[in-house]
Amino acid sequence: MSLKRVLSGIQPTSDSFHLGNYVGALRQWVALQEGHDAYYCIVDLHALTMETDPALMRKRTLASAAQLIALGIDPNRSTLFVQSQVAQHNQLGWIMECITGFGEASRMTQFKDKSSKNGSDSTKVGLFTYPMLQAADILLYQADLVPVGEDQRQHIELTRDLATRFNSRYGQTFQIPEGFILKAGAKINDIQEPTAKMSKSSGTSNGVIELMDTPESNTKKIKSAVTDTGREVRFDEKEKPGISNLLTIHSALSGQTISSIEKDFDGKGYGDFKSAVAEVVVEYLRPIRTRALELLEDESHLITLLSQGAAKARVVAAQTLDETYKNLGLVQ
Repeated sequence: MSLKRVLSGIQPTSDSFHLGNYVGALRQWVALQEGHDAYYCIVDLHALTMETDPALMRKRTLASAAQLIALGIDPNRSTLFVQSQVAQHNQLGWIMECITGFGEASRMTQFKDKSSKNGSDSTKVGLFTYPMLQAADILLYQADLVPVGEDQRQHIELTRDLATRFNSRYGQTFQIPEGFILKAGAKINDIQEPTAKMSKSSGTSNGVIELMDTPESNTKKIKSAVTDTGREVRFDEKEKPGISNLLTIHSALSGQTISSIEKDFDGKGYGDFKSAVAEVVVEYLRPIRTRALELLEDESHLITLLSQGAAKARVVAAQTLDETYKNLGLVQ
């Protein structure tokens, strides 16, 4: 029986992934390699909807690849590649744009949010057509499952609609993918604003635990994390959002249940607890950071791994695009 194919992508928009990225999605990417035909893509073309510095784009793309491998994405078991190295993404993206209604595209929440915030003159056309390229990313590989967070559900629905529309008009061409909504496991919040999701776009980097930060930096951040009134280490998101978030982080990385951590710190203060969380985080991230830095030291080897992944991806992508063109009546 052939394995179900999964496809997911991540933008290279920062020097380091953060703990929220890892626990919320990337850890599950690693697990999905087991028993699936996995395709993982660094979606650099999507990152162009924001102003980009070319040197930074290159650096961050390689840093993203190094971190994914260090986290456990195995290029021998998964197809790991950079989106722009597979030209069929753009080619199928145009086909998707041509079967998407203007109103349909206008309703996508990401475009609505950003264009209302930035105004129409400074909003890029690429942000408007972004969901069609994202649909192409998925449909090119005939993916069965697309592991995404709840916030991406609308994109998956659009992809399914476009695939169904194309198939009904032009004949069976695309696998209709299903969103594999990642388990609502540990939700990691900002350690300075514990009621807000951990995110690079938050006001301060002090609340974000970065995978590539030095152990000293992450220790300092955790010891400076916002806590709550009282001294009791107890999980209560409403009354104690700061401590609850640190308990979640400890549990997600140590594997201990929250109740057993609460017991361990019964009668102890916040200082002891924050030191313990810092130690768990630092020791968990240490081998990941070390491995990623080793990979970045040997840039040519890293580029070779990505080229090999792109070559594998192009075989599948070219087959899908040929079929699409044929069914559209484009002369080949």
